[in-house]
Amino acid sequence: MKLSRLAGSLSAFALAAALTLTGAGAAQAGQKISTPGYVALGDSYSSGLGAGSYYTNSGDCKRSSKSYPALWAAAHAPSTFAFTACSGARTGDVLSKQLGPLNGSTGLVSISIGGNDAGFGDTMTTCVLNGDSACLARIDQARTYVRNTLPGELDKVYTAIKGRAPAAHVVVLGYPRFYKLGATTCGGLSETKRSAINAAADLLNSVIAKRAADHGFSYGDAAAGFTGHELCSGSPWLNSVTFPIDSSYHPNAAGQAGGYLPVFSSAA
Repeated sequence: MKLSRLAGSLSAFALAAALTLTGAGAAQAGQKISTPGYVALGDSYSSGLGAGSYYTNSGDCKRSSKSYPALWAAAHAPSTFAFTACSGARTGDVLSKQLGPLNGSTGLVSISIGGNDAGFGDTMTTCVLNGDSACLARIDQARTYVRNTLPGELDKVYTAIKGRAPAAHVVVLGYPRFYKLGATTCGGLSETKRSAINAAADLLNSVIAKRAADHGFSYGDAAAGFTGHELCSGSPWLNSVTFPIDSSYHPNAAGQAGGYLPVFSSAA
């Protein structure tokens, strides 16, 4: 997701399931175990924007070696790994640009998507640059979209994934709750804005989780994964307003490794 007015656009696995090793040739402790093909789809929360260490060939998609998909792939040696998640992606971008690697042999898929469709970037820009009333009005607009329009857009994506990779286990990741509320020493946005932004994230996550479940997919609760490490927590796993501006309000490297990666693990 990207922010789109502050001189730019601010636009989502250690495999925890027990792997039973049988026969005399069981793997040595610590040895990588080959797993089915893995495809990582989605927006900047999956591409790793904000974590740094971007692959030079990923361009504006800002795919990071410190993202949870890359960390999982490095540790578990899937038979194939396709990393098509892209910063700024919306549901339509997933459908038109990211699904090519999916096929009948794909065993695992991860995706975070929906925040950009709901206007994440413009909402955060409005709240950063304007007063409480303008911020709350923009959040209400985003909430209306999330309730009324986003479910159908998510259905299109999830149906397409299942059609292209019918045997895959699909993990849909939600988004973190941005702020720890009640922090008296944290500057920036007002408590009114922080509370409304958190509530909007909760609504977005609830819609994503419901649509994922209706398609038979697993859901990874990123809000739970980042609890205790929100902005204003004293040890945030999220960037605040940063330069370059597009990394703002995205997980840092610790957030990818400590927040998203375990969530992905438990859901996969």
